[in-house]
Amino acid sequence: MQKARDMRPLIQEAMRDTFPLAEERVAAFYAMQEYHLGWRNLALQAEFAETGKLLRPQLVVLAAQAVGGDMQQALPLAAGIQLIHDFSLIHDDIEDNSATRRGRTTVWKAWGLAQGINTGDGMFVIAHLALHRLSDTGLEPSIVLDVLRQFDQTILTICEGQYLDLSFEGRLDITEADYLAMISRKTAALIAAAAGLGARVGGATPSEVQAMFDFGHALGMAFQMQDDILGIWGKPDVTGKPYAADIYQRKVSLPIIYALQHAEQRAELVRIYQQQVGDDRDVEQALAILGTTAARAHTEQAADTYHEQAIRAIKRIAAAPDSTASTALQQIEWIARNLLRRET
Repeated sequence: MQKARDMRPLIQEAMRDTFPLAEERVAAFYAMQEYHLGWRNLALQAEFAETGKLLRPQLVVLAAQAVGGDMQQALPLAAGIQLIHDFSLIHDDIEDNSATRRGRTTVWKAWGLAQGINTGDGMFVIAHLALHRLSDTGLEPSIVLDVLRQFDQTILTICEGQYLDLSFEGRLDITEADYLAMISRKTAALIAAAAGLGARVGGATPSEVQAMFDFGHALGMAFQMQDDILGIWGKPDVTGKPYAADIYQRKVSLPIIYALQHAEQRAELVRIYQQQVGDDRDVEQALAILGTTAARAHTEQAADTYHEQAIRAIKRIAAAPDSTASTALQQIEWIARNLLRRET
């Protein structure tokens, strides 16, 4: 498999092109958004921080190319997909009371709750403005309208997922089916849209579009399950997250759901999770209880299952050999295979 080309500079350029020229009175409003994106520091001066994998917008471009489409036509959608993801992160940080993201102070923590909400709202609109630029690429108006409609449906689905996630807080009766319903909406829906709408912009047939949606959804499910593993067992010096972060935060992820159903020391795990503030001994005890069960193996197997579904879905698309489409398809599969068992 060929390693995916680093498209991040092109994607970020497309994101930048969407921001309007702002007069001095409101320049800080946009600068706070750019701070979240890693383009500015806390003083709102130009500076470049870690931007993350940009997985979703890269899938947009590769999906378009895999079905014979033009990268330039896909870039406005790629920008919009990433911007809507970042809008959700700004609001997530507020709702989760998170003080840091990627090792940097979160927007709301730096400038206050009200400005944090407004900054997220602004990015929501700019994400839509990015998609409206599809009209300038020569795409048929009917395709642009269809993409905009499905984009909004996806955002609503993400909000459903966030509702479920928030409603699950503090509850220890969450079933695996509840968890799957939540991550299907909160995580998998946007990755599915990245791949599926990328194919739509690239001129795919209906069956190819569906294959890409199926691929993205399955990949998103596996991606979140791997995140659950890293949230408990990840190495802090590799992930950039605190040791056993999800246990300290009392996050009820898939390994915890499994352990609550199967651990002999369930009552002790319940006691630990009912403590609003736990100490290091509680966390070590919770880790020990997880170790007495197949919680990690179960989560890994579930991730494997969804990963296999993703690979089967992408195999439903046949690209011409020795072509840009074939290379893009190989890169998509390379990304999928390397997301499994990732350490960051």
